[in-house]
Amino acid sequence: MPHGTRPALVCAALFTVLLTLVVLRWAPLMSLDAAVTGALHPTAVSSPGWTRLNRLLSDWVWDPWTMRAGLAVAVCLLVRRGARLLGAWVAVTALAGAALQQALKAAVGRPRPVWPDPVDTAHYAAFPSGHALSVLVAGALLLWLLREYGVRPVWRWTARTVVAVSVVGVGVTRVYLGVHWPSDVLGGWLLGGALVAGAAAVYTARAPGRRSGPGAAHGPG
Repeated sequence: MPHGTRPALVCAALFTVLLTLVVLRWAPLMSLDAAVTGALHPTAVSSPGWTRLNRLLSDWVWDPWTMRAGLAVAVCLLVRRGARLLGAWVAVTALAGAALQQALKAAVGRPRPVWPDPVDTAHYAAFPSGHALSVLVAGALLLWLLREYGVRPVWRWTARTVVAVSVVGVGVTRVYLGVHWPSDVLGGWLLGGALVAGAAAVYTARAPGRRSGPGAAHGPG
């Protein structure tokens, strides 16, 4: 089994279970989602300053288009360095994530939370969260590239910290702003993890001796 395949399979299996529970509207999960969002919404309504900060982070800093722009820059840099295959792999992985989450949103058709006094708006169906998936995909791909190029450990640890804060942060903001259920966010994380781990494993298996930089590819950082 190629390195990185097991995490991909675990994430895919967990996502499949969660997807099934969402489609079947499993009562304990629905109740938990409603309880968490219901507890957070009054705070969002009564704390406009904190809510504006969450909207800034969610709608701009961690927006899917911001993540795609960052990955586009990374792809261009890879192509300029002659790593065309790796650049194409990153681009295809990111595009596959965007297409897959939109297809699932349309297929599942889960309604978003509805409030009499909403603090933010969002389009399309709820499951899975596109923000959560996009940030995880972009962050995991970045960590993989840093490992691929043998970047010094201090910078990789710094990047891991930034990615971890961003992944958790975007999930919290989407639920806090009342535009997603917690299970939507979890679904985005699991699907994104499965996608990147799988893409890294396939890339490594296709070219185990290739090095696009000083370090070899071993899977997501």
